[in-house]
Amino acid sequence: MKALVLLISMTLLLSACGDNTSKGKKRPEAEPLRVEAATVSHQSRGQTINRTGTLRAEHEVKLITEEEGQIDALPVYEGDRMQKGDLLVQIDDTQLRAEVKKATAQRRQAELDLKRLTRLQRSKVVSEDELTRARTAVDVARAEEDLLRIRLGNTRITAPFAGVISQRLAEPGDAVAKFTHLLTLTATDTLLAELSISELQLPGLSIGDPVSIKLDALGDRQYKGEILRIHPTVDPLTRQGIVEVRLLDPPEQAKPGQLCRVEFKLRPQPRLTVPFSALRRDTQGEFVFRIDAQQTVHRTPVISGIHLGDTVEIIDGVAQGERVVSNGFLGLSDGMPVTISNSESSSTAP
Repeated sequence: MKALVLLISMTLLLSACGDNTSKGKKRPEAEPLRVEAATVSHQSRGQTINRTGTLRAEHEVKLITEEEGQIDALPVYEGDRMQKGDLLVQIDDTQLRAEVKKATAQRRQAELDLKRLTRLQRSKVVSEDELTRARTAVDVARAEEDLLRIRLGNTRITAPFAGVISQRLAEPGDAVAKFTHLLTLTATDTLLAELSISELQLPGLSIGDPVSIKLDALGDRQYKGEILRIHPTVDPLTRQGIVEVRLLDPPEQAKPGQLCRVEFKLRPQPRLTVPFSALRRDTQGEFVFRIDAQQTVHRTPVISGIHLGDTVEIIDGVAQGERVVSNGFLGLSDGMPVTISNSESSSTAP
């Protein structure tokens, strides 16, 4: 019984001591999280990008018949180099030559009739209507002759420019109809490539800018090129634009269809940037932790642009001069007070 009383007395004494201790001291508050900060700033930095594409000829034409008939001559084969004006195809022209002779004779007769009627009209022997019909007959005869001579010329197909025969689709002796594809002529002195470039990078390019081109089939050598044209529209789905580059002085081994790698050097553009480490992502999208004047962080959604080394472009969400957390994210959440540990960034006021 005495032991029980002693135990109760000690318990009450310890409880009283505990209450006095808690009333005499306040529990210390949690210290603000220590983070590193960076200032949102404009940077003007160039960029080098690489894109792959496929070479194609700047000029390529399908040679198609404009007259039907039998092929008399087709003296070219794939790989043959042609000069402008070289004969490529000759279609049998026997019938058309005969029709031209007939039309020539009819035109001469119409001209003689007109001369005779003109002399008679001075004597008032023929009427003005008869003379007008004779003039019309001469015009029609001349037009018919011109038309047949054009058709006769169409039986000969010549090279419209210097190039290489890349397709041969017929043989001498074949009977072909109008608008039959016989040959393809490709100009290999100028080669192009079309490449897709992000809309964010297009402002750093201009027509005439130099580029470096490497052809996988020809080793590691770099060839000179230039931007030939920049297409005026951007694909609304991919946000990519088309840039055409020309390979200057292409080597003999360069051929349409080969893979090429093109290096572009973008001109410096002023861009609002933050360190790449400051950009965060979650299921809601991209964001940064912005630090206000009271050194409280705020989760701020942003839209990022291109990467520039260890920094990233911010298109929307923060303004120049504002501070963002660049390191120390463990346990960090929206609305928490922080202490900035790096002196360089913390000395810059927002």
